[in-house]
Amino acid sequence: MRITQPSKSAAGLKAVFHSMRMALKSMSLIKTGKVLAPLNQKGGTDCPGCAWPDPDHRSYLGEFCENGVKAIAEEATDRSVDASFFSKYSINSLRNQSDYWLGQQGRLVTPMRVRKGEKNYTSISWDEAFDLIASHLNQRISPDDAIFYTSGRTSNEAAFLYQLFIRIFGTNNLPDCSNMCHESSGVALNHTLGIGKGTVKLEDFYHAELILIFGQNPGTNHPRMLSALEKAKSQGAKVVVINPLKEAGLLKFNNPQAVSGILGQGTDLADLYLQVKINEDVALLKILLLRLLEEAEKSPEIIDQDFIAQKTEGFEAFITEIKSQDYHSLVARTGLEVSQIEALIDLLCKKDKIIACWAMGLTQHVNAVDNIQEIVNLLLLKGSIGKEGAGTCPVRGHSNVQGDRSMGIWEKPSKQFLDTLAATFGFEPPRKHGVDVVQAIALMHKEPGKYFISLGGNFLSAAPDTNYTTQALEQTQISVHISTKLNRSHLHHGEIGLILPCLGRTDTIIEKSGPQTLTVENSMGSVHTTRGFVKSHTDCLLSEPHIIAQIASRTIGNDIVDWHALIDDYDRIRTLISKAVVGFESFNEKLKKDGIFDLPNGPRNQQFTNDIGKARFTVNELPNYQIDPDELLMMTIRSHDQFNTTTYGLDDRYRGIYGTRKIVLMNKTDVENHDLDIDLPVTLYNNYGGKKREVSGLKIVAYEIPKGCIATYFPECNVLIPLELKARKSNTPASKSVKVRLLQ
Repeated sequence: MRITQPSKSAAGLKAVFHSMRMALKSMSLIKTGKVLAPLNQKGGTDCPGCAWPDPDHRSYLGEFCENGVKAIAEEATDRSVDASFFSKYSINSLRNQSDYWLGQQGRLVTPMRVRKGEKNYTSISWDEAFDLIASHLNQRISPDDAIFYTSGRTSNEAAFLYQLFIRIFGTNNLPDCSNMCHESSGVALNHTLGIGKGTVKLEDFYHAELILIFGQNPGTNHPRMLSALEKAKSQGAKVVVINPLKEAGLLKFNNPQAVSGILGQGTDLADLYLQVKINEDVALLKILLLRLLEEAEKSPEIIDQDFIAQKTEGFEAFITEIKSQDYHSLVARTGLEVSQIEALIDLLCKKDKIIACWAMGLTQHVNAVDNIQEIVNLLLLKGSIGKEGAGTCPVRGHSNVQGDRSMGIWEKPSKQFLDTLAATFGFEPPRKHGVDVVQAIALMHKEPGKYFISLGGNFLSAAPDTNYTTQALEQTQISVHISTKLNRSHLHHGEIGLILPCLGRTDTIIEKSGPQTLTVENSMGSVHTTRGFVKSHTDCLLSEPHIIAQIASRTIGNDIVDWHALIDDYDRIRTLISKAVVGFESFNEKLKKDGIFDLPNGPRNQQFTNDIGKARFTVNELPNYQIDPDELLMMTIRSHDQFNTTTYGLDDRYRGIYGTRKIVLMNKTDVENHDLDIDLPVTLYNNYGGKKREVSGLKIVAYEIPKGCIATYFPECNVLIPLELKARKSNTPASKSVKVRLLQ
């Protein structure tokens, strides 16, 4: 373990070195070139990492980032995990390994099964596995006894078949990774604007005058966004960051494809960096709104009076609530200096083309929906919705998490979507809402014997309340994981556990009609193709659509859908999608013409499609929690060697932390006030619901973070996040505002 000073810049030649070192550790030089050359290129392979959109003009030097290369190296690795591996390692021995070690073992290449009481997984044929799943699902008392989870990395084609099978099966139990990240964004944006996704396109960044970045670390989680910010800066945009931690990627970007970046000169990104206290974004936003209203009394043009009058509702109630706030008490809550806040107010008064970006730093709080709605209030006040260079930009994680929702992966489907399914396929889909992630965990824990199927992802490591979630998974009758790599979820199985290995993004898919193409939707609502260019480890591997079709065919038969015909040619899947999903009409034809198309987005054109047909101002609550003198507020974060639950290494290079993930970032004053020895390990614990949860052996790292706030890594400290701590309205686990105490 080694602790150094945090970096003041991101990317550059160091990023090139680290990414290529990771790639060459996993693959041969020839294979590395073969998988990287088409990455994020038109007609190429969509990166299995983040959902940041591709620019119209792609770089021939490489349209990818450091963590994108790491994601590709993890997937396209030459290493493999076969039956002999599971014979060598018992499940108990694998549980003692780190998530990093598990991921480094290689690609899964053969179906595996374990029964309760057995020490090791053993191989099973595909036919046996499919028949075993079907026989168990058909023994259910109710279709709602089954829970079908989905990761955001699956393709549109797989997601559509999955939800279609599940709804014919008879349930809406379709929890997905959105429940744990941007569900709050969807709830807030649907209510205020009428669409559960952002309103901007990538080109809007190049016309923006002011870009606000809330609770986001693009240098690690979506590094290609830094190129967009660099270009926006060159066009004159100002960038303001609101985040408890100073993040290198928002300070300076050393573009490795530019001379200035190679020489380390780079581009300074943040014009203003506000290190707000954890979960005090609403307090800050209310200050901004209050001051803008005050300034508008002197200069009415500061706010967009015409837009407010013609396109919005709820303005009077909004004004009444904002004007009731006390400026000085709000400032005290934020932990910021008045001069910093007033500098941002000055920018807001002068700029109208404003983009607001955010990520999980805003969406994973009890008041997360209020956070997003208050951002919308700010944009509505300025008329910064539905015009060039302005709008909302929730930055999504997995590369097709947006597409999953478009395809119907949701536990609360709309009546319109279900009616279309019924008309297209001639069956009556279930109308009762299903369970989300939090509800699914509680249900599996409360009622043993459920059936759990996961299409991708690492459910256990992604979920809150780790010990509770482990018990829930181990009480299932059967647990099935469709995966490319080994992960912790596989090691806590039900009465029967199955691992079904699948093809990944980089693999070629061959079906009866020949090579197949898949599609994904990026964070800004554009749909495009993706296909692999390397042969998989073994001919035994099947694609996700193929696996789903086989399970469906053997469980519900082929009377409603000819599953086998669909997987012979994936164009047939897209033909069905074009009939059943709004915005995907003439799906195949659009792809063959341009390879990419945009989905409808009413608010992008100031057409608001919510229940009132206008953009809605809202009244939002300030966070309401009491912190005792011996408590701190914890947020979980990702390291730079990580994407969601996938750990690429044990270093957090930009934060100056090497060789360990067992850390807690603390303000130096808090270390002193709690009388802690920085050289001794510390235990974090809490007592939500009268249940003690704790994580021990953490290394204290003195860091530039607001007083009273700490940061720990996800998923190592997920055990401290109680299942009942969740966002109002969206049910998202509140893993960014958890009260903890320290013991040394």
